[in-house]
Amino acid sequence: MSPRPAYAADRLAFLLSVVPYLIDHPGVTVADAAAHFGLTPAEMQAQVERITGMGVPGATKTYGPEDLFDIDWDALDTEGRIYITNRVVIDDAPRFSAREAAALIAGLQYLQSVPGSSDSAVLAGLIAKLARGASAVPPSVAIDRGAADGALAVVRDAIAAGIRVEFDYLNARGERERRPVDPLRLESRDDVWYLRGWCQLRGDVRVFRVDRMENLRPTDVPAEHTPDEIALSETLFDPSAADLVVEVRLAESAIPAFAEYLSDDAKLEPDGDGFVRTSIRVAHFHTLKRVAGTMAGLLTVLGPPEARRAVADWAAAGAARYRTAGAEDG
Repeated sequence: MSPRPAYAADRLAFLLSVVPYLIDHPGVTVADAAAHFGLTPAEMQAQVERITGMGVPGATKTYGPEDLFDIDWDALDTEGRIYITNRVVIDDAPRFSAREAAALIAGLQYLQSVPGSSDSAVLAGLIAKLARGASAVPPSVAIDRGAADGALAVVRDAIAAGIRVEFDYLNARGERERRPVDPLRLESRDDVWYLRGWCQLRGDVRVFRVDRMENLRPTDVPAEHTPDEIALSETLFDPSAADLVVEVRLAESAIPAFAEYLSDDAKLEPDGDGFVRTSIRVAHFHTLKRVAGTMAGLLTVLGPPEARRAVADWAAAGAARYRTAGAEDG
C-alpha cells in the first residue's frame, strides 16, 4: 500500500504552511513547490486550487470575492507558476514596527557572526522576512564585530586543524608575554569571546580574552593537547593558585552574575541595604576593572589597596578622557 500524501496527514497544517511559502516565493513553479513539500506536481496543483476556497467571512457573515484567497489562474494554466493575488487576513495581521524588526535583525546578525554557525542561510531568510514583514522599512543595522572577528577566525581554524597558536598577552603583573597555546574551545560571555587552551608557558589550561590577543598567528606545530583529550569544566573561570583575591561589597541582585568569580568556599556576609561582603577571584586587575565597569553602583572594591588603586586610576582616566572629549566638542 502506497504511503498517504504528506498533506493528507494534516491538511489544515499543510495549508497553513503553504500559503506563507507561496507569498514568500511569488511565481514559484508548481514543480519546485511540489519538491519543497514532498508532493507530486499534480498533488501540489490540487492544493493550490483548493486555497481559493479558503477565506474569512465578511461583516455579513457570508463570503464575497474579497473574502477568499485568489490566484493568477492564467499564470498557473499557461506557465505552471503560482501567484497569490488576494491575501485574506494576512495583510491585516499585526506587524512588527520598524524599530522592533531592526532590533530582531540585529540579534540575528549577531548569531550569524558566531563562529561555526551552520544555519547562516536560515538566519538570512529570517532577516529577509522580518524586513519585508515590518510595518515600515526597518533602519539599516549592522553588528560591529570589532577587531576580535579576525582573531576568532584564526582560532576557530586552528582548533579545527589541531594546530598550536601563538600570541602576545597581558599577564597578571601587567607584562606582555608570548604565549604558545593549544586551542581547545571558544566561548562567549555577553559580548566577550574567550579562548580556553593549554598554555605551554604555564603547563595548564588557561582562559584568554580574544580581543586582548596581539600578534596572533597559527603555527605549523601540531597541538599536543586536544579538545578530545582535555576534559573542560562547565565553569569558564576555574580557581587557580595564581588568582588574585579581591574583597568586595556586592549587591545581592548581582550575585548570579558573579557566580563564576566566586569560589566554592566564598562567604556572603550581609552588609545592609541589600548588599553583601564577599571575595572574588580574578586573574589580574585588568579583569577587575572590566567587572567593576559593568557593575557600576552594584560593586565596591574594598581591598587589597592595590586593587582599589587600580580601579580608581582606571575610573579617573576614563573621566579625564570624557572631560577632554567634552571640551573639544564645546
